[in-house]
Amino acid sequence: MPADLIRGREENDMNMIEQLEAEQVRELATRIPDFKAGDSIRVGYKIVEGTRSRVQNYEGVCISRKGGDGVGASFTVRKISFGEGVERVFPLHSTNIESITVIRRGRVRRAKLYYLRSRRGKSARIAEKTNYRPRSGSKTEEQD
Repeated sequence: MPADLIRGREENDMNMIEQLEAEQVRELATRIPDFKAGDSIRVGYKIVEGTRSRVQNYEGVCISRKGGDGVGASFTVRKISFGEGVERVFPLHSTNIESITVIRRGRVRRAKLYYLRSRRGKSARIAEKTNYRPRSGSKTEEQD
């Protein structure tokens, strides 16, 4: 087979995969605010204890996002709990996430803030972004 035909078939398969992922994300119909690494966020996560379920808020700094906005996307939130750093990875489109609220917008120049793991105190602070404007044409809006 000529290389052009093989390449065309691969591109067509990739388009089909992207279309299926977009359709699955649409079916989930979750409202996700516009946030990125460096933002302080509060995640309301459903926890089931026996027969009861409750929502537990996990508040910290988003240190990374992976997978874009696709079905397998996830984000990592880091917080300091009793002097110890705790990180938790949340699937972006999980049915257990009840809400995601952006508390502060951080001004950072990196997509992954793993360097915060080795920092303590004032050196671990992130400056606040004061001139934030939502992305134009975005369907997702912040939840209050």
